[in-house]
Amino acid sequence: METKSYSPMRSRYWHYWISLLLCLGLVPVLRSQQLPLKFDWITLGVAYWLFLASESIFLAVLLGLIGLRREQVLEPLLARYGKSLRWLPLLVYFAVLALTTSWLKAVVLTVDTVALLEFFDRQRGKRFHAASAILAPAAYFFVGFLLVLAYNCAIVSARYNFATDPALAAIDRWLLHGHSVWDLTHWALRSFPLSFFRALEFIYFGMFPQIGATIILVALCEGRTRSVQFVGTILTSYFLALVIFYIWPAQGPYYLCPGHFSRFPTSLQSYNIQKTLIPHALALWHHQPIAKISTDYFIGFPCMHIVQPIIVIWFLRRWKRIVMVLAAYDLLLVVAVLLLEMHYVIDFIVGLAVTAAAITITGGPFRLEPAPLDHDLTSAGSRP
Repeated sequence: METKSYSPMRSRYWHYWISLLLCLGLVPVLRSQQLPLKFDWITLGVAYWLFLASESIFLAVLLGLIGLRREQVLEPLLARYGKSLRWLPLLVYFAVLALTTSWLKAVVLTVDTVALLEFFDRQRGKRFHAASAILAPAAYFFVGFLLVLAYNCAIVSARYNFATDPALAAIDRWLLHGHSVWDLTHWALRSFPLSFFRALEFIYFGMFPQIGATIILVALCEGRTRSVQFVGTILTSYFLALVIFYIWPAQGPYYLCPGHFSRFPTSLQSYNIQKTLIPHALALWHHQPIAKISTDYFIGFPCMHIVQPIIVIWFLRRWKRIVMVLAAYDLLLVVAVLLLEMHYVIDFIVGLAVTAAAITITGGPFRLEPAPLDHDLTSAGSRP
């Protein structure tokens, strides 16, 4: 079999070089915009390595049960717990969590605990290799996203963040035959209860664990190299988004929506995010000093909430049932993004172009090959 030689200048490795260049340019760029070279490590670290990680493990388990073979994933688990009393301490564990937190958190943490125990059981003798296959791309994505947060603040300091909102809104009116995104939201506010919008928020924020779950599934089933390629594709799409955002800075429909903050439900988390981002963007534009770079994300154009789910589906397309479930979820996600007034319709169209470009740069057309670690993941430890 012919082996492909490694060439660091091949396009699929460009994300490494771009990440390195962004790291080298970070200090002069931040200094030029009078921004601190300090990150809110507590908020960012807890949000990523605790909250997002726990949600990602839970989603990876669900997707694994949906898409991987039952006889290799679920049946060994049931056999293991059926032959012992392992379920008893887990039941007590779940009960304590449910009493001290909530039933939903108890379910997530219990499933995560079982998943970690299974991981250590099935990867006996190669735990470090399997763990590094997950943690290396996860750490790479964490560093890359910190760069995105820093540079998106620098862009807002250099470019007026609301400059192209009127133009994008005008394009939307043409696409929607005279209507706008906020027209749809106002109709939904009149037609549906608050619980409907809470469900939309659940769907909107539920996009983020898809990335972590894909890192886990791809790393364990196809190896670290493939998982890093997935992360590189996501980061490449972010790097492209930074360039587009610099040229066409925009906040989103909620900025231009007449009476948005008097009509939109104040109890929603998205309301608080939107109300916070506008003054934060203006503060950066006026070069008011900030203490740390935190979770402020200003990129409104293009829509990364369409880019990332499609990249996820692209890398999980081996498993058809998983793709079907995620595709149905992502259709609801589009509705959530629009009715929460996070993005214009044109943001989705440009997002599709960014997706295609990122996938082409980091991988391009390639043949699906047998997953080298699939057997180890699903069957190790399943025999007595």
